Amino acid sequence: MVMWILILLRNIQIKSISKFSFSLSLFFFLIEECVICNYFVLVGEPTAISCPVITLPMPHSDYNLTWYKNGSSTPITTERHARIHQRKGLLWFIPATLEDSGLYECEVRSLNRSKQKIINLKVFKNDNDLCFNGEMKYDQIVKSANAGKIICPDLENFKDEDNINPEIHWYKECKSGFLEDKRLVLAEGENAILILNATIQDKGNYTCRMVYTFMGKQYNVSRTMNLEVKESPLKMRPEFIYPNNNTIEVELGSQVTVDCNTTGADGFEVFWTGNGVYIDVFYVSRIFAKPNKHFRLWNFSSTKHWDAPPTFTDAENPLQHGEETAYDGRPVYSVKLIISEVHSEDYEQPFVCQASNAFGQVASYIILKHRAPDVQRWLTGVFVSFLLLTFIILVVYKIFKIDLVLWYRNFGCAFVSKEDGKIYDACVLYTKGCGGSNFYRLETFVLRILPNVLEQQCGYNLFILGRDDLPGEAVVSVADEIFKQSRRLMIIFGSETFSCVQLEDASEQQLALYSALIRDETQVILIEMDGTQDYTSMPESIRYIKQKHGAIQWKGDFSEKSCSANTKFWKNVRYQMPAKKKVSFSEVYLSPQTLNNSAAKGN
Repeated sequence: MVMWILILLRNIQIKSISKFSFSLSLFFFLIEECVICNYFVLVGEPTAISCPVITLPMPHSDYNLTWYKNGSSTPITTERHARIHQRKGLLWFIPATLEDSGLYECEVRSLNRSKQKIINLKVFKNDNDLCFNGEMKYDQIVKSANAGKIICPDLENFKDEDNINPEIHWYKECKSGFLEDKRLVLAEGENAILILNATIQDKGNYTCRMVYTFMGKQYNVSRTMNLEVKESPLKMRPEFIYPNNNTIEVELGSQVTVDCNTTGADGFEVFWTGNGVYIDVFYVSRIFAKPNKHFRLWNFSSTKHWDAPPTFTDAENPLQHGEETAYDGRPVYSVKLIISEVHSEDYEQPFVCQASNAFGQVASYIILKHRAPDVQRWLTGVFVSFLLLTFIILVVYKIFKIDLVLWYRNFGCAFVSKEDGKIYDACVLYTKGCGGSNFYRLETFVLRILPNVLEQQCGYNLFILGRDDLPGEAVVSVADEIFKQSRRLMIIFGSETFSCVQLEDASEQQLALYSALIRDETQVILIEMDGTQDYTSMPESIRYIKQKHGAIQWKGDFSEKSCSANTKFWKNVRYQMPAKKKVSFSEVYLSPQTLNNSAAKGN
């Protein structure tokens, strides 16, 4: 562009006066505002389109301007009677129809060059039940409390033959009568309405309409303007967005940044003071101020106070005291207070932000306080720790419950046999079968292994039927007495206990003991030999005991390791036995057989 202008100036200097118009016309060839220029017209209304390559009208005739339908080499007619024609460099549509929408080309030819430009014409219709199209409007802006104009644009080509603008009729939201407002005055000769004191209520859609007469026919020409009313800056002293004479909690030695954000009129200043001393903008100080350049506030509500400062974009230029930016028609100003390291003397001292303009001065402070203990966080931590500890304890207890109970019995306190008037820690019952290896294993377990572990190693006092009862003594007659003298009832089954049991008196007597247990409160220990037993063929009382108390399964052999009181099986048995102080065999163990014999001798 600059090169063309220099060539143009050179041409002006060396060309004769007669060639001046040609050089001037080259200048207008350089005016290009668009690649494809868009024009809009309401259907049924006339329009005149100018070629954007040059500025019209031109008083000289050193060029030719021709209009074409895009893609056609035939010029558009110049006959005035044609609905579409070119006249005085303008392309006329009188009137425009929807079919006229499309591309048109204007070509400007001079003596030694030519230039073309594409025009896109869009013929539109008004929205339903409206006198305008919501997308085809001119945007105009006025400020509140000021005078403004609503201009009806682009009417210069629709004057009558005497070059006089015809009368214009105005509508707001497609309704007339709004000009009765005394603040609204028609601007004579300007195709405009003057608003003497604009308010927010003046915003809206304004439509101007005139009548254009051509070849004896009248056509409407209309324009619609969308008027926006913006708030004017208020003549008032600054107001604080933040701070608002509040306190903030900070930790000793931490860095603190506080924004002072204010709104006010043009030309005001904002600065920080501490202990009555101006806080400078030099970074070398521990406490300094920092302006917010390129400061923006986009979406604030009408509320003017916040509990905390908003977050703003911050720049790195410390030489300016801030930058004003529009906020609801008023400028916004922000300066940061930065304390690089909080010292003890900073607490309880007000740091004051002061703002002033031509209408007054205001101040607001911030006070630093020690951060209070976060009681809620502490309580939450304690509660979570308690839940975690409880969960761990429950898991540990679930896994090591038996070991913990046995450990507590041995070392937690010195247990002694409870003075409950009972003689035996457990009464042991087992059903005699019909012989065989399995029955031999059962008797070996009951008469040798069980006493070895529980009596000799653990110090329990057992009554074993078949070992401690007197010969010829009726079991049924002494059953109730034995149960009353025992703290536990231990029932042991072999794998063939009920599969080969015979309905003899002995078996019936033993089953009578099982039935008697149902009526007693004695805790039962059920032991199964050689795997799970089939209880379907057993008496109902036994099935009841199994369902209520469960069973401990013996799957070991008769080795020394299996006979240790510290194996899993014997720990489970000891867990279900009553607490017993572990004492020496000579102190505790006295077989029930001996007791019975002594009693017999005494009688």
